[in-house]
Amino acid sequence: MGAVTPVGIGKEEYWQNLLKGTSGVKPLVFPTMDMDQYRTKIAASLDSFDPSAFFPTNKNTKYQGRTSQVAMAAAKLALEDGGFELAPGKKNTPIAGIDPDRIGVIMGTGSGNMDILEEGHGPFLEDRGPKRTSPHALPQQIISAVPANIAMQFQCRGISYAIPTACSSASQAIGNSFRHLKYDSWEDIVITGGADCCITPLIFGCFTAMRAMSTRNDDPKKASRPFDRGRDGFVMGEGAGIIVLEKLDHALKRNAPIYAEIVGFGMTLDAYHITIPNLGGEMFYRAIQMALKEGGLRPEEVDYINAHGTATRLNDPIETRAIKKAFGKRAYEIPISSTKSMIGHLIGAAGGVEAIASAMSINENRVHPTINYEDPDPECDLDYVPNEMREVSVRVAMSNSLGFGGFNSVVILKQYEK
Repeated sequence: MGAVTPVGIGKEEYWQNLLKGTSGVKPLVFPTMDMDQYRTKIAASLDSFDPSAFFPTNKNTKYQGRTSQVAMAAAKLALEDGGFELAPGKKNTPIAGIDPDRIGVIMGTGSGNMDILEEGHGPFLEDRGPKRTSPHALPQQIISAVPANIAMQFQCRGISYAIPTACSSASQAIGNSFRHLKYDSWEDIVITGGADCCITPLIFGCFTAMRAMSTRNDDPKKASRPFDRGRDGFVMGEGAGIIVLEKLDHALKRNAPIYAEIVGFGMTLDAYHITIPNLGGEMFYRAIQMALKEGGLRPEEVDYINAHGTATRLNDPIETRAIKKAFGKRAYEIPISSTKSMIGHLIGAAGGVEAIASAMSINENRVHPTINYEDPDPECDLDYVPNEMREVSVRVAMSNSLGFGGFNSVVILKQYEK
């Protein structure tokens, strides 16, 4: 597992800061923009990320785009964490001893490398034409550039594609990778998860115009408040969460570390509204049902839920209703926490970093808190693990993701048992 997040780079630093309840939210400044134009002036940005710490940089590095760079870094961390040996070459780092034709890359991303497109658009308008437009802008901005850059870096020649289902992207990528390996695919390994760096002047401005983000600018660390009565919108984050999925026999053959196995996946569509979830949470509930059924699990077997938990007025009660419908009275007994309370909303990468948190909970029997939960909302009346980490026996964990367009994704992870 590899994480590049606002509270830590690498799964251990990321996980330890989640357990401590560390917030990565801070004031935001766009050097080229007047911040007074933005109602929201805070974000969970990756200020310390440097691609040269992971790969040799050259004249082409800047054209890859920030999302591709964090994705490649998280993929490298995941491969190293999985015990793979990387063989440095002049242009890439192939995975030693593994047939490259049997390694796939399925990545979730909401916006891809929008920074490249935005940077190219300015000169295009100023010069009234394409004379100074970079020829790199289009191929690197295309959503599929993110998995393509990972595949080129590590010489993965199996199945590869991108999934752009908004905030559900990474979870669907993980679910699709699981299904692909499950049904006797050619590949033995799929690098999957998500990456997104949406903190750009245009995208951030669009979310500001939608009034979807918190305006608690005077107290950034308290701004992301999932399930709290005082929540006023999500906080945007950026980063990547990537996991290496592997067929069991292949993993055992090379004595790989196994954090968990994925046993169930459910995905549905509300078909209701482009931004507003179905208020009854009906199709989200169906996605939970599907994942439980595929995993052969009863509702009482789920020990922990990593919630979508965006801290928006609509999402949190809708998610709460769906969980209650799926689990009945058991819903009140399951610890539920929102990773977004600390790292903000990583959009297309959210499901990746949250799957890592879920796997770590299974490994350590600890669940991280939902910070800033201070004033309970009567509509959100479940156990959200308020403000402090908790020791809990976790054999089965469920990770939820919802996205604009009405996409609902549920991934279920289970403790690996020999």
